[in-house]
Parts: sequence; C-alpha cells; structure tokens
Amino acid sequence: MLLENKTAVIYGGGGAIGGAMARAFTAEGARVFLAGRTPGKLDAVAADIRRAGGLAETAIVDALDETAVNGWVDSIAAQTGSVDISVNVISQDALFVPLLDMPVADFGHAMDKVARSFLLTAQAAARHMVKQGSGVILHFGGSGPANSTPGLGTVQIGFDLVEAMRRQWACELGPHSVRVVSMRTGGIPETLPDLPETVPYKQKMIDATLLQRATTLDDVGRVAAFLASGQARSITSTQVNISGGALVD
Repeated sequence: MLLENKTAVIYGGGGAIGGAMARAFTAEGARVFLAGRTPGKLDAVAADIRRAGGLAETAIVDALDETAVNGWVDSIAAQTGSVDISVNVISQDALFVPLLDMPVADFGHAMDKVARSFLLTAQAAARHMVKQGSGVILHFGGSGPANSTPGLGTVQIGFDLVEAMRRQWACELGPHSVRVVSMRTGGIPETLPDLPETVPYKQKMIDATLLQRATTLDDVGRVAAFLASGQARSITSTQVNISGGALVD
C-alpha cells in the first residue's frame, strides 16, 4: 500500500474534499486525524472509514488558533511517532464582490483567515517533519485560468495567496526532504447541491474540460494519495493539474 504506517492530519476533514482524501489515504494504509468545526460531519467521515477497516480519529480544532493547532499536532506526533502528511482544505470566507466595491476591512479579514490558517497548519506540521527528515504538505485549489473570472471576489486571490506560500514553503523545506504540493481542478460537480439552479454550472464544468468529464471526488482522493506517497518523491514546489484539461498549464 502507498501510505502504509503513515500519519495524516487533515483540516476540513469533514468536508467533501477532506473526506475524499481521508478515505483514499486510509485505503492506502494511512492513519488519519480529522480536524474541523462540525462534529457531525467529522464523525460521519470517520465512521465511514472505520466501516471500511481504516483508522480515523477526530478533533474540534480552530485552524486560526495557534495554541490549539500546535497542541493537536504535537499530541498526534507523541501518539504515533510522526506527522507524515498535512492537508488544509478548510473553506475560505469567500466574498463574491467586485474589487472596486470591496470594503477594505472585509477584504483584509478574508485574506487574514487564509494566510493565518495556512501558515499555522503548515508550521505545526513542518516542525515535526523537519526533525524526522520527511513529510508532505498538500494544498488544494491552485491558480485559476490565465484570465480570472469576473465576480469571484476574494476566491481566486485567496488561492493565489496559498500558492505563493506553497512556493516559499517548498524552498525552505526542500533541504529537509519535506515536499509541498498543490492540486487544482476546474471544479468538482459532486460538491454542488443537486438543485435546478446548479445544473448549468455543473454542465459548464464538464463542457470546459478536454476529456468531457469533470474531476470527481474519487479522482481527488486517488491523486492526493499518490502525491503523499513515496511514489511521488520527486514532486515538490508545483501544482498538479487534475482538471481534465479545463485549466491549461
């Protein structure tokens, strides 16, 4: 198995993306620790993993609380002996407002949440990964098309901020054999609710691909498991494009 005896921490582990990664990691032999703010969602993912024979634990952790994040990761390292994979897929406080009309304070708050959560979670994992001389920090989102879409407000800016941090983290952690990688898609129709008004958006995601099939949650999980494994040991400081051709490199 790709991730046998590995320990993975996932912030946003109760969500669709985090849950998909958690299931794929445990299917490949990892033990996962899921963090989030909604106990019911975390417990549902953990129960699903346990039914399949995997190992999963949950915790309520605020990814903006430095003491909470460091304490949680330190406790995992003490329990398992290592922190091998760290994933942050918590949602942004997205503001779908044109920048011309964006209140400065609201913009600052949105960017602060993105920057602080990704800095804190990466720091907490990196301290242990540097000591053990190995590890993978995985981000999700990546940069968008060459020309941004009007009306996205802070969404793509937030993703680009994470990408800038990813490049810097990869540069600093590379000498310690710690890899930092991003995944990006052209959208995942499964993550949208099944409502009449969402049907056009789902079809738009499919039509934008070259393969005429949008990325699925199963695709996300499988690729994430590969990237977190030794099979991808030469991949760092880059984005992995699983958009089916919707996003051109």
